[in-house]
Amino acid sequence: MCHDQSDSVIRMTRFARSPGDGRVRPAREGQGRSGGGRADPAPAGASRRGSGERDYRLDFFRGLALVFIFMDHIPDNIPSYFTLRSFALSDAAEVFIFISGYTAALVYGRALMREGALMAGAHVWRRTWQLYVAHLCMFMLFNAQVSFTLQHFNNPLFAEELGIGAYLDQPEEAILRVLLLQLQPSFLNILPLYIALLAAFPLVLVALRAHPLLALLPSAALWAVVQVWDVNLPGYPEAREWYFNPLAWQFLFVIAATFGFRRALGQEPVRWPRWLLPAAAGFLVVGGVVQMATMLHAILGAPTGFLVLPLWAVDKTPLPPLRLISMLALAYLVAMLVPRDSRFMISRPGWLLVLCGQQSLYVFCLSILLSVLGNMVLTMFGGRLGLQILVNLAGIVALIGFGLLLSWYSGGGRLPVRPRPPPAGGAA
Repeated sequence: MCHDQSDSVIRMTRFARSPGDGRVRPAREGQGRSGGGRADPAPAGASRRGSGERDYRLDFFRGLALVFIFMDHIPDNIPSYFTLRSFALSDAAEVFIFISGYTAALVYGRALMREGALMAGAHVWRRTWQLYVAHLCMFMLFNAQVSFTLQHFNNPLFAEELGIGAYLDQPEEAILRVLLLQLQPSFLNILPLYIALLAAFPLVLVALRAHPLLALLPSAALWAVVQVWDVNLPGYPEAREWYFNPLAWQFLFVIAATFGFRRALGQEPVRWPRWLLPAAAGFLVVGGVVQMATMLHAILGAPTGFLVLPLWAVDKTPLPPLRLISMLALAYLVAMLVPRDSRFMISRPGWLLVLCGQQSLYVFCLSILLSVLGNMVLTMFGGRLGLQILVNLAGIVALIGFGLLLSWYSGGGRLPVRPRPPPAGGAA
């Protein structure tokens, strides 16, 4: 997942650290009054306390998604069987993009209203450039890791497994493809998606300001075109395409941005019919059963193959309807059932994930390098369960420690103060 939408929004009166990456942003999460409960279908929906308070769901679930992304990126990793992808038809990638779209509209929507479309677009494109540079740096570090492994462990299959063989075979051609975001090795395909989505985001902002349907309808139409005709952007080598098809994933991004923009304007949360909550829960339960049956059939040969969905129905590349609905249902349930200052999120363990989520770009980049390192260790020294658990625990501790270090640095030598839990029986 890549990832925090917050930019350094200059010329604003008050600033605080962004939930995305520790850079500055307006101190309050929304302006005006928001009279809703937890009806906004997004992890950052309004709470009963109004739109001006910090929504720790953004930080917490983004931090949790980063941990899941690290674990999921290690091949044949048994601890990853306990991440979201084993219990839902969507996974941490959808969570990451959804939260990114929401926070993009939340931050840049305010910039749009205060500074106009031109300056808001400048903020977005400045952030896009930062992500692009981060991606190029990540590629070089990734390449160095793979080259070290090839040189010292004599395992030529490692380069092919990680999708970097084309770069090593034809570097003069491949380096241009890297700059064009067409060469996307394994693990390095989320940031290109995020860069592409953010590059076009100023148009989405202008459309949202005019009317939400002006953003949603073209986005839905483009997503539908992908589902019917399988249109994608070209990758490299020539036979490849983008792993995360931005023509499809933009729909999830825009949906989330629509609700984030409402919050940026301080509008009332959307009121949904009562039947939607049990319907969303039922869909997630059925999807979870199907996904667990698929996992058991693939790993243990369990007689649950009759529940396995065809690949096209859950293929991550075009974001098919089942994956999209799964993510939206999950976001809706979180918005309805998890208060923004929930006790488990601001407990000591939960607060560690909140801090990781607030530094998400840097923590994400480290997670990619740790995934490659973990894969290398398990490949070279055997994939015994004990070693897998050790690799996962070491990686998670490193991610949390890095998030703490960055938070300490961003706070001028102080860690953010953990808020006190709300009184028992108080407002959610």
